[in-house]
Amino acid sequence: MMLPEEGCPFCGATVAGDTAAERRAWLSALRRRLGIVRLPPDLLLSVVVPVYNEEATIDEILRRITEAPVNKEVLVVNDGSRDGTAEKLQRWKDHPQVRLFEHARNRGKGAALRTAFAEVRGDVVVIQDADLEYDPSEYPALLQPIVDGEADVVYGSRFVSEGPHRVLYFWHYVANRVITTLSNMFTDLNLTDVETCHKAFRREVVEAIRDTLKEDRFGIEIELTAKVAKRGYRIFETGVRYYGRTYQQGKKIGFRDALRALWCIVRYRIAN
Repeated sequence: MMLPEEGCPFCGATVAGDTAAERRAWLSALRRRLGIVRLPPDLLLSVVVPVYNEEATIDEILRRITEAPVNKEVLVVNDGSRDGTAEKLQRWKDHPQVRLFEHARNRGKGAALRTAFAEVRGDVVVIQDADLEYDPSEYPALLQPIVDGEADVVYGSRFVSEGPHRVLYFWHYVANRVITTLSNMFTDLNLTDVETCHKAFRREVVEAIRDTLKEDRFGIEIELTAKVAKRGYRIFETGVRYYGRTYQQGKKIGFRDALRALWCIVRYRIAN
């Protein structure tokens, strides 16, 4: 039976024809519009959690991650925390889903991701910060385009979501827009949020790029984008809810990181 060319009367999803591939794409779009997510029971997700001085949030984020409705392993890299994070993480060492890794000194988010990327076993890898700004319950929506065979990489954008988000720093928003626009100019992508934490990758993508990664701090976001774009991977975006925090609550990214991001845009347009 052919699907209606004018699209679904409930959600507006449209189909261009009646081939098998077009029907699968139409049904995938319809499910996503309706919030229906279907994940294979044998899929294993690797959740990578870089952590630095998150004593106040580490227990809550790990609780939310382990309760997320997907089969998973959780790789937590304590990046030289100097507060009580390490002590709290010890309570999780015997949890069947959690694997703990330690850096003797603080090396940065990029270094923590490289440590975890070398150890992942899952079919899909998702990055999750430990600060409660991003919601682990949204993993199924991030995974769906990969599971449907449409994407190799999925970015959870804070700027295409119709859901609620905390209203915070105007100049952070401006800086993100500038960095995203410049990154798009160099990668020929049309992302709306290159600096998002929530990124999902097929494991094969991580394996292909992990030995080339160089950035130790937040420049890793630009480097990851440049390298998946350069290799021609299929990149999707989906809206995610965002609960931003203030500097008083522990926000770490700052002006120097924005300058580094601009340098990384140029650097990784050239480097492999």
